[in-house]
Amino acid sequence: MSNSEEPKADQPTAPYIKTMGAYLGALLTFGAIAEAVDLYQLVGLAGFIEQRLVGMLGIALVITFAVFPAVRKTPRPNIPWYDLIAIAASVIVCAYVTWDYENIFENIYARPLNVVVSAVVIVTLVAEGLRRTSGNILFIFMIFFILFGLFGHFVPGHFEGRNVAIDRMFIYIALDPNGLVGVPMVVSTTIVIAFIYFGHLLDKSKGSQFFTDISVSLMGRYRGGSSKIAVTASSLFGSISGSAVSNVVSTGVITIPMMKKGGYPKHVAGAIEAVASTGGQLMPPIMGAAAFVMAEFLQIPYSSVVIAAVIPAVLYYVALFISADLYAARHGISRVDEDQIPERWPVFKAGWIYIIPFAVLISALFNFNLRPDTSALVSAISVVIVGVIFGYRGARMNLWSVLKCMSSTGIAVTQIVMIGAMAGIVIGVLNITGLGFALTQALIALAAGNLGLLLIMAAIVSIILGMGMPTLGVYLLLATLVAPSLIEVGVQPMAAHLFALYFGMLSMITPPVAIAAFAAATVAESEPMKTGFAAVTFGWSAYLVPFLFVLAPELLFEGEPLLIGTTLATAVLGIWLVCAGFNGYLLHVVQPFTRVIAVAAGLALLLPSSSFAGAYWTDIIGLAAGLMAISYEYIQSKKTLMV
Repeated sequence: MSNSEEPKADQPTAPYIKTMGAYLGALLTFGAIAEAVDLYQLVGLAGFIEQRLVGMLGIALVITFAVFPAVRKTPRPNIPWYDLIAIAASVIVCAYVTWDYENIFENIYARPLNVVVSAVVIVTLVAEGLRRTSGNILFIFMIFFILFGLFGHFVPGHFEGRNVAIDRMFIYIALDPNGLVGVPMVVSTTIVIAFIYFGHLLDKSKGSQFFTDISVSLMGRYRGGSSKIAVTASSLFGSISGSAVSNVVSTGVITIPMMKKGGYPKHVAGAIEAVASTGGQLMPPIMGAAAFVMAEFLQIPYSSVVIAAVIPAVLYYVALFISADLYAARHGISRVDEDQIPERWPVFKAGWIYIIPFAVLISALFNFNLRPDTSALVSAISVVIVGVIFGYRGARMNLWSVLKCMSSTGIAVTQIVMIGAMAGIVIGVLNITGLGFALTQALIALAAGNLGLLLIMAAIVSIILGMGMPTLGVYLLLATLVAPSLIEVGVQPMAAHLFALYFGMLSMITPPVAIAAFAAATVAESEPMKTGFAAVTFGWSAYLVPFLFVLAPELLFEGEPLLIGTTLATAVLGIWLVCAGFNGYLLHVVQPFTRVIAVAAGLALLLPSSSFAGAYWTDIIGLAAGLMAISYEYIQSKKTLMV
C-alpha cells in the first residue's frame, strides 16, 4: 500500500530495531483488528474514538522514529539520541492525551498550558514523521498550511484568513474532532489497515501469484499478449495496493520485461504498465482505499461509491486495452512465447480457491452490509483459511506467516497514518481560518460562472496538487480543496469527488512529475519523460471521461437502465474509434484522413446524449461517420487481398 522506504535488507540495520518495528507493526495492525470486531466495546474500553486514534498515532510515531532514518535510504545501525527523544515524546504525549482525553475535551476552550504543549508536540512529531515516511513534498505542503493558520490574517485579498490565537489553533488542529483526529485518521487507522492486511495475506499465501498466472494464461496467446497481461494483472492488484508506484514496481518487474521481449519499445512498455497501475487506484471495489473515505465525506453508503465508479473504470481499462491491442496490430507484435504461458486449466485448478476471499469481501460489503473494516477482516480470515489448507501449487501459509503479515502491514501503513494525520491538520486549518471557503469562492470567481472553465481549472489544480503523492493523500487533499468549488456551482457531489480523484491520480502519469511513469521507466530502463508522454497517450480517456460524467449522470449509473446501457455502448464504440485514429489502425493500417474521421466520430459518440438538448444527434452523426470509415477500410482491405 505504501511507497515509503523501509531500510533495505542489505543495510546494517540493528536486529533490535527490526524486532522493535515488527512488534510495534503487529500492535498497530491489532489495533485496527480490535476496532473491526468492536473489541473495545466488548471489554468496556470504548471511551472516545479520539482516544483510540491518538493511541494508534502514538504507535505509528514510535515506528517512524525507530525504523525510518532522518535521512531516507541511509543505514540504521542504531537509534540515534534525537530519535530516542522523539520516541519518548511520542509515548508520553500520546499516552497522556489518550488517558485524559475526556477531561481535555471538556476543558478544551480554557486552553490550559499542558494541553497546548501536547498539541504543539503532536503536530511537530507528525510533521517530522510525514517527512520521513512520505518525503518533502507533503511535508512542505503541511508546513505551508500551518504557517497560513498562524499568519494568514496578513494575506490581502480573497485569501485573507481569520486571526486565530496560536494556542487555540494548535489545540484545534491537533485535538479537535474537526482536525487531526477526524475522518482521515479514522479511515487510515481502521479501514485502510484492514484492507492492507488483507492484501499482505493474499500476497504471502501466493494468491497474488495465482492472479498473475491466470492473467498470463488468459491473455498470453493473443497479439500483444504481454501488454494485455500487464493490463489485467495491474487492474487486479492495483486496487488493493493503494499506490500506483507500488503497483508498478511489484507487477512491473514481471510485465515490463515481458512486454519488451514481446516487441514493445522500452518507453511504451513502461507507459502501458504505468497507466494500468494508475488505473488500479480507480478500480472498484477498493479504489486504493479512496472509496471508503469518499463514502465518509459524502455521508452515503460505500456501495453507492462503488457503483458510481464502475463505468468510468470500465471505460479507462477498455481504452487502455484497445490502445495496447491496436498498437500491437500496427507494429506486428505477436503473442507471448508458448513456453512462458501456463495452461489455463492447471492454473485455474491450482488457484481457483483464491476467488473465495473476494467473493466473501463482496458478499460482506453488499449482502450483509458489514462495515468496510469488518468486511476486510472477514475476507482476511478467509485468505488465511484458504492459504493454510490449500495454498497455491504447494505453497501453504502457517501461523508464523500470518503474524509476519501483521508486522509488515503495520510498518507499511505507517506512511498512510502520517498522511491521514496531515490531512486532518490541513482540514483543521481550512476550517478554523476560513481558507477552504475562500478557495472555493476564488475558483468560482476566476471561472466567472463558466462551468467548463471551472472544470478545466479544477482539473489542472488537481493534477498539480496530486503530484508525488499516494492515492489516499491525493484524494484527501482534493476532497477538501477542489471538490467543494464544483459542488458550489451545481455539480453533483459524487461527480465532483470522482472528478477530483481522477485528475489527482492522473498526476501519476502526467509530466513533469509523473512518478508512476518514472518508476516504470526505471524498471524499463527507458527515458522518464518519453515514458511519461507515452503514458499520457495511452491514458487519454481518463483526461476526457471525468468531464463527461459531470455532464451526464448515467455514466455514474444514475438514470434509466436503457439510457445507461446505450451511453455505455456508444462510449465503448467511441473509444475504439478514437484509439484506432490515434494508433493509425482500424482493420489495417489507415491513412491520415481516415484517422481524422475515426477520431472525430469517436469523440462524437463519447459525448452522452443527455449532456445537452439535442446531443443525441452527436451519437447519430458519430455512428454514421464511424460506419463510413469502417466500411471504407473494409472495402480497401478486400481490394488489397485481391491484389
